[in-house]
Amino acid sequence: MNPDRYKDISDTALLDRFYTDKDNQWLGILLQRYTMLLLGVCMKYLKNEDDAKDSVQQVFLKAIAELHKYKVEYFKSWIYMVAKNHCLMKLRDRQGKTPGMLNEQTMAMEEEPLSAQVHLDKDRLLDAMSLAIEELNQEQKQCVTLFYLDKKSYTQIADTTGYSMMQVKSYIQNGKRNLKIVVERIIKQK
Repeated sequence: MNPDRYKDISDTALLDRFYTDKDNQWLGILLQRYTMLLLGVCMKYLKNEDDAKDSVQQVFLKAIAELHKYKVEYFKSWIYMVAKNHCLMKLRDRQGKTPGMLNEQTMAMEEEPLSAQVHLDKDRLLDAMSLAIEELNQEQKQCVTLFYLDKKSYTQIADTTGYSMMQVKSYIQNGKRNLKIVVERIIKQK
C-alpha cells in the first residue's frame, strides 16, 4: 500500500475508516505518519537511539491493541501521550524515582538534559491539563483543542466550526484562562 496515496486524508477520516472497517491498514497509515514524531519524543526522553527505536515499536503495538478498545478523537495528541508515558515508565523503571511537585525551576530547565523527576513532574502537569480541558465548555474545548493540539489557525477554526473569527479568538482566550485556573486547582488537590 502506498501511504502517499492517502496523504490528503485527515487523521480523523483515517480513524473513522479504521473504526468502521476494523482494518489495521488505516491504523498503519496513521502510525507511519507519526513515526518520526514518536522517534523524536522517545529520543528526547531516553537519550539512546536503540532504546528510542524499540520504544516506538512498543508504542505501535500498544496503539494496535488499545485503539480497538475505545474511540480516540485526536490521534496525534493521543499517540504522543502514549509514547511519552511509555518513555516515562522506562525512565522510572531505570531510576526508581517517584513523582514530585512541578515548580518554576524545573519548567525553566527545558533546554538542559532533564532528569526522570522533571519528566514525571511534567507528566503530572499534562495529566492535569487533560482533566482540565474536559471541564471547559464545548465551544472553548473545541477551539482550544483545534488551536493548540491540531495547530489550526483562527481562520481554519472559524471555517471548521462555523464560529466567527471574533468568537474563535474569544473562545481560545477564555479557554486558555479557564484551563490555567482549573489546572492550578487540580494540582493543589493532589
